[in-house]
Amino acid sequence: MSMRAWQIEDLDKLAELEQECFPDPWTRRMLADAFLSDRFYGILLEEDGSAVGYGGMSITLDEAEIELIAVSEMYRRCGRGGEILRELLKLAEKKHVKKVFLEVRVSNAAAQLLYLKNGFCGVYCRSRYYPDGEDAVVMMRELI
Repeated sequence: MSMRAWQIEDLDKLAELEQECFPDPWTRRMLADAFLSDRFYGILLEEDGSAVGYGGMSITLDEAEIELIAVSEMYRRCGRGGEILRELLKLAEKKHVKKVFLEVRVSNAAAQLLYLKNGFCGVYCRSRYYPDGEDAVVMMRELI
């Protein structure tokens, strides 16, 4: 297993994983726009040369927002999501981020548990946040 920064050549793999993992996936164009932003940092997790997970966050001044974390279904519940999350948090610390935010579906108990285990707490709910009308829980972790 290896972790590295996204490269432009990874966009097709990332878009495929997005389709596999989410009912409302980011498009290849959305991923490319994120990649091209100087505020965005993306991490790709590979195993035996295949992309099995990824994460991404944007940093503005002393705050970060984790925008993406996904793991291919056959690699879930093995700690891969936690590894990606911790790598993003390490990067945020290096960039002197004080607070990290993220949104998670209210129905995604597994993800919420992962975030709680890694020091996040629920802050508030965003009503009808997702395209299908589901609410999101906004979670936050202080780093410094």
